[in-house]
This record gives sequence, C-alpha cells and structure tokens, in this order.
Amino acid sequence: MRYAVVMTPRLIAVLAALAAALFVSSCSSAPPAQEHTEEPVITGEPAGFNADDVTFATNMISHHQQALELSALVPGRASNPELIELAERISAAQQPEIEAMKVFLVQWTEGSDAGGDHGGHSAPMQGMVDTATMSKLESLGGTEFDTLWLQSMIAHHQGAIEMAKAEIANGENADAKRLAQTIVDTQQAEIAQMQGMLGG
Repeated sequence: MRYAVVMTPRLIAVLAALAAALFVSSCSSAPPAQEHTEEPVITGEPAGFNADDVTFATNMISHHQQALELSALVPGRASNPELIELAERISAAQQPEIEAMKVFLVQWTEGSDAGGDHGGHSAPMQGMVDTATMSKLESLGGTEFDTLWLQSMIAHHQGAIEMAKAEIANGENADAKRLAQTIVDTQQAEIAQMQGMLGG
C-alpha cells in the first residue's frame, strides 16, 4: 500500500505490459532474431528517452530562460535597430522551445518517482552569463550596451550549441534530437549575424 500514491493507471499498465513481456521472453529459449528488429522492446519509456535527453531538456530550459532575460533588457537600452530585431526573434523562437521541452519532461516522467528531481543532477551550463555581467547590462545604454550584449549573447549561444551537440550525439529521443539540431542551426546563424554586427 505504501506505493499507492505513485501507482498511476498509466504506470500500472506499463508495468503489467513489461511484466508480461519479460514472462514471455523467459519462456522462449530462442526467439527469432527478426522479432528484435521488427518489434520494439517494451521499455516503459514514452517514445524512448535516456538520461542525456532529460539532462538536455532540463538544462536547456534554464539556458533559454536566461536568453529571454537578456532579450528583455534590449528595449529602451539598445541603439542598434538590428540588435532590437534580433532580440525579438530570439524571444519568439526560444519561448516555444521552452514549452516543448517542458512537455518532453512531463511525458518522460509521467508516473515516475523521478518527476521533479532532475535539477540536482545537472552540470554547470556552458555560456551562462554571470550575475555581474547581467547587472552591468542593466546599467548600460547605447553602443556600450550593444557591444556587451552581443558579446554575452554570442557566448551564450555557443554554450547552447555545445549542449545541443551533446544531445545529438548522446540522446535517444528523436524529438529532442530534432529540437537540438534546430537549436544548432538557428543559433549558429545568429552567432554569425552578431559577429558581423560587432565587426561593423
């Protein structure tokens, strides 16, 4: 009875199916090899995912949230119209990605004891802007703000790209890997744009 709180109908169904699958496999001494290629193994993991997928989604949500904070600093401080437009585009792209990754985590942890315990397992994230730089950005305006913001966002994007590449290499979930590739492609293009703005 002590597990009644966490035994949701979905989890019960998954465990029952898994138990049945294990029983059948234990009674079959030599299952045909083709069954392993044509039929997916029941794992209890919706759409298939691993620890790298969970780490990617958990960390990238926080990473994207800081990008939104950086973008929110732009109105009233930036002097470059191109930078203002870029900040708006970053917000428009990354907010839906945050929501998508939140959905991933809910799907992956439904009926699991691990549902709310991913934050403690995350490593320091690459490219995050430190508190001192965030405070300095809040105090600046004009071209000084533009320069520091671009430098900060370039480093921030570079960190996100490294995180996304790790997901592509090590993750299992197809949707998460597809999102990671989108992040790489989008943010690499934005880095090139920002580097051009700094050079100009």
